[in-house]
Amino acid sequence: MGSSPKRILLTGGAGFIGSHVAEALIRRGTKLSIVDNLDSFYASSRKRLNLQEIRKAGSYDFFEADVCDMDALRKLAKQVQPEIIIHLAARAGVRPSIEQPALYESVNVAGTLNILEIAREFKVQRLIFGSSSSVYGVTNNVPFCEDDLKTRPISPYAATKLAAELMCYTYTHLYNLTTICLRFFTVYGPRQRPDLAIHKFTALIESGKPIPVYGDGSMGRDYTYVDDIVAGVVASLEYVPEAKLPFEVFNLGNSHPVRLGELITQLEAATGKKALQERLPDQPGDVPITWASIDKAKRLLGYSPKTSMEQGLRNFVDWYRSTVAGTGNG
Repeated sequence: MGSSPKRILLTGGAGFIGSHVAEALIRRGTKLSIVDNLDSFYASSRKRLNLQEIRKAGSYDFFEADVCDMDALRKLAKQVQPEIIIHLAARAGVRPSIEQPALYESVNVAGTLNILEIAREFKVQRLIFGSSSSVYGVTNNVPFCEDDLKTRPISPYAATKLAAELMCYTYTHLYNLTTICLRFFTVYGPRQRPDLAIHKFTALIESGKPIPVYGDGSMGRDYTYVDDIVAGVVASLEYVPEAKLPFEVFNLGNSHPVRLGELITQLEAATGKKALQERLPDQPGDVPITWASIDKAKRLLGYSPKTSMEQGLRNFVDWYRSTVAGTGNG
């Protein structure tokens, strides 16, 4: 990408994955601008803490703005003149999307369209879009492969991520905008959102409360440590698409699904405590398994996940005990 620092606009940079990406970009000497609306999906105080943590890595500009607000986006893009946009801002979560489908559509589809319009207007060199393994849905083919067009999303969240990917492809086709869609597989690690299983389970185990176990415990997830995801995002900054049409989709996962029962056993080992379990019926919108084929990312991005589940869970529990425990906002 050349030796001069790139001007990168990162949306959702105060969030879990975004804050780790921000630190990595700053360490690379990037001229970074973060956009985040600090929404109340979970305590915005946690996002402000994330922003303080990023500041320890170096300086950046912060804009409190919503990706649904085109005027605000245009104004800050004029100021920043980004060469690259990394678009991670989204309404996340499968279950809440079933309750509020219109909200998810407006942020994840219309918001992404706004970002694509900014990329077109300001002649951005490349857009990296944070997609999700949920786009595969209830496909029968495992591991999930990027070339499999039989995506079967079973939640509004999953459908909005797939729609946003298609919009990225359309803009690549129409305007030759280099676009890379990264499908993240069940990311965990320090700063993880409190609604996600590993964070939620750790909080309950630590306080001696029962953890909800939906279904028979056989549901599998391809848990991927956040540092490995960040490495994939950074690698996609350098990637030169082979095809005439500069559009690519990559899975970023661990390629080792862990069943729910096994996750609980590993969390017991990481915390040194026994988990109480409350058995509950299957949840709507939950897929039975996620499992990434990472051959393409290995071949073209040099992607190679390095963090074992045991190490990753220990890191998470250490972080939880040193920062979240005792603050009362889980």
